[in-house]
Amino acid sequence: MTKSYLLGALHDGTVRKITYRIGQKDRRYIEFLLKGIQNLGQKAWMYQEGKSRQLYVVEFSKNFLKDVKITSFQDKIDYIRGYFDADGGVSRNPKVRYYLYFAQKNFKDLKQVRDYLNEVGIKCGKLHNPSKKVDPNYWRFFISVKSYQKFAKIILQKVIF
Repeated sequence: MTKSYLLGALHDGTVRKITYRIGQKDRRYIEFLLKGIQNLGQKAWMYQEGKSRQLYVVEFSKNFLKDVKITSFQDKIDYIRGYFDADGGVSRNPKVRYYLYFAQKNFKDLKQVRDYLNEVGIKCGKLHNPSKKVDPNYWRFFISVKSYQKFAKIILQKVIF
């Protein structure tokens, strides 16, 4: 885990006054984040939100990522990997053609990750709103079929957890 990965993963998080929170149903992913943050030398804590909810949260100080900048090729790859874990997806319906996509409500953030993908040589589809009637602030783009192998080799090269 790197700080760049965490910046990408924060797209599934919330910002509090002095901390970042990342929550998910998958306890293993939150445990992975907790251990990774701690291995980078930062204190972090994990908890289950509510007694009956299946939502796990890792929380850590905002100061930890205060001066982090995405500049190198590896930073971009790590950022994309974290972003994909937070806001990326794979088609799950067996009746639909397999596809990889990124989705997010923040157009600017989604455009940035798409630009990074293009910089590392991964072709992407058009950034678009799939249904303005359903949600005018929801954006997504697909990874080109021509880049699936490259995406797997560069971005998904490591099994995270």
